[in-house]
Amino acid sequence: MSSNNSSSKVVTVDEQALKQADEQEVNENSFPVVDETPAFEATVEQEVQAKVDANHPDGIVDTNDDRIHGATLDQEERIRAREEELERISAQAAFGQQQGRAKRAREIAARQSAERRKRFQKRAASVDRMADPERPDPRTSLTRSQLAAVNEQSMRLAERLDGWSRAAISRRLAEAVVDGQDLTSAVVSVFEELQTAPGQIVPIEKLEDVSRQKVSIEGRVETLWDPSHPSIAQVGLIADESGQTRVTIWEKSGAPWIEEGERVRIHGAARNWYEGRVSLAVTGWSTLQFPERGRWWE
Repeated sequence: MSSNNSSSKVVTVDEQALKQADEQEVNENSFPVVDETPAFEATVEQEVQAKVDANHPDGIVDTNDDRIHGATLDQEERIRAREEELERISAQAAFGQQQGRAKRAREIAARQSAERRKRFQKRAASVDRMADPERPDPRTSLTRSQLAAVNEQSMRLAERLDGWSRAAISRRLAEAVVDGQDLTSAVVSVFEELQTAPGQIVPIEKLEDVSRQKVSIEGRVETLWDPSHPSIAQVGLIADESGQTRVTIWEKSGAPWIEEGERVRIHGAARNWYEGRVSLAVTGWSTLQFPERGRWWE
């Protein structure tokens, strides 16, 4: 039974195909254009996972210098704080390793230096047994009265010998006493030995007894003469409490000018002989000091 208000229209398959063909785009040859590009759409699970990955701290990438894409301000602060902490820990670890290397290098250098010094002292001991680092302290072989006398004499010598400690002098005195010298002879020999030791100011009267080529003296310029050769800058006599000696200052030494009457200290003067007497020459390796220069109050 049918009604006048209702109508039905039956559409066949051919009509549907014809309608789709009319709506489909065709090319210039009247052939339908087929879109061969497939359309991909994400599944629900993929969309959920993408949101999780986008908000995970390890998956966030900086989009600019100020903000982190996909993160809230609280998340940004936490992430940046963690990165700064990791950088600080890495820097401390690297610095600690550097300090460790420097410390080990210093320890190795100190050990090697001590070994070289010991080998040198061993070689020096073949000439001077006082240089032997393994020699026992001779003061342990003295009696109590001998040790007291040695200490007393070492205090007296220390006042007259610049640059020598009382302990070093007492050890040298004890060495001489152990070798069989009486205390008086030991005091004289040790005083002369240390007085003319390298680096010490040698009394002028002891210059002939010194075996080395370079010496140091201190005295006052007594007189100056006119040089006999253009290669000589100055020549004259220098005297101290023990004696006087001739001093020649070579032009090429570049030494400062000295004046009559002033006190001068010469280090590294070359010792030689002039007319049968010891004399000194100031060379380029020598240094001159003037203790009284610049004393404006005198």
